[in-house]
Amino acid sequence: MIIGGIQKTSTIDFPGVLSCVLFCRGCDLNCFYCHNRELIYSFGKSLDDESVREFLEKRRGLLDGVVISGGEPTLQKGLKEFIAELKKLGYKVKLDTNGQHPDTIKELCEDSNLDYVAVDVKATLYDYPSVCEEDGFMNTAETVEILTESEMPFEVRTTLYPGLTVDGLSLVLASLPVMPLWRLNYFRMPQKYREYDEERLREYALTQQDVEKALPELLKIQPNLVCE
Repeated sequence: MIIGGIQKTSTIDFPGVLSCVLFCRGCDLNCFYCHNRELIYSFGKSLDDESVREFLEKRRGLLDGVVISGGEPTLQKGLKEFIAELKKLGYKVKLDTNGQHPDTIKELCEDSNLDYVAVDVKATLYDYPSVCEEDGFMNTAETVEILTESEMPFEVRTTLYPGLTVDGLSLVLASLPVMPLWRLNYFRMPQKYREYDEERLREYALTQQDVEKALPELLKIQPNLVCE
């Protein structure tokens, strides 16, 4: 596992669970609005395994869960074994994923060591390449199908990136069957971004008022929609 950083305490990343967040290095998408751009590449500053384990040992009884985020955790060698270690320490485990590796998600579901999964649905089938630089929708859809069939507790998340309209959001929500929970995250300007993305990042992004106005129609598509 290549861990690029730790958020020592979080009350919002794991629903109902006081947790820490481990940020893995490396991602196979390159979203123009990414908030963890320093973690996209697997090389760079990282924490040694021993310091991470010492931290988790010390926090036993103080924290209830661990969120494995990124980057993209499913690219990590030893992810399955690491999750098993966390369970032995008594932690509940949540995985954040971009959904690009459905076979890995299937294997993790079969192990029954995960307690919760959050899958990012970035855009529509046609917009994935322009938003993420990869044609990744079908992999994400397959991941969601695996989670649904496994009865693993999970949620879907979409960031309201600049340029996404209400009509575009409606298409994103309609791209999958009704989900147990679909969370919308409002856009925040990242601290680090590629210079050539700045103009796009400064396009209009949907606000709370925009979503609230459209919410009755959006709920017809995804009844379990929440906005943050």
